[in-house]
Amino acid sequence: MKKLIIQIILAGVIIFLGYKCYNSIMIPQRFTEIKKQRYERIVQRLIDIRTAQDAYKGVYGVYTGSFDTLINFIKYDSVKNVRSIGSLSDDDLEKGVTEAQAIKEGKIIRDTIKVNALEAVFSKDYPIDELRYVPFTKRKHQFKMGASSVFTDSGVEVPIFEARVSNMVIFEDIRDEYNDQLLEENGERKRLNKYPGLKVGDLKEANNNVGNWE
Repeated sequence: MKKLIIQIILAGVIIFLGYKCYNSIMIPQRFTEIKKQRYERIVQRLIDIRTAQDAYKGVYGVYTGSFDTLINFIKYDSVKNVRSIGSLSDDDLEKGVTEAQAIKEGKIIRDTIKVNALEAVFSKDYPIDELRYVPFTKRKHQFKMGASSVFTDSGVEVPIFEARVSNMVIFEDIRDEYNDQLLEENGERKRLNKYPGLKVGDLKEANNNVGNWE
């Protein structure tokens, strides 16, 4: 009887250790898969924010730190679109006539028109009202966004903006299950002096609106 009890205890210990070993491998792997899936969606949203900001700056010369302003611009404002009327003929191409020459001679006419910003920048079906919200957070969290300007070494004032979201927000709903992996991820980023999350642009320097994933 004593021997049987010992065998049962040993079997339980083996199962427990096997479970712990399995989890030590599978939990980090599952976190990596979840991170990849979420990062892809959020990166695309940040790229869309950058695209909208570039369109806004193209009209007003500055960026905006307000999602209300940015979304209203895309929904209701317009942007300039240059279209060409006419084209180079085969004879023109054989003669080496350039597009600039053709415009000067009136063979090609450039016409600037205003078109709805939403259709020009994205598409008429793009869900622009979702632009401010962080994917996977069920509209609970918005990206943090700001705009400013900095002076270059040559004294030129350059508009800048930044939109970001921390890993603590991105993985808020699964932090209990993957807390160790999240702390490790953030710790490594901080050690490398990198933002612990995803962001595009920068409010401290002009960086051509690069995303920290690029």
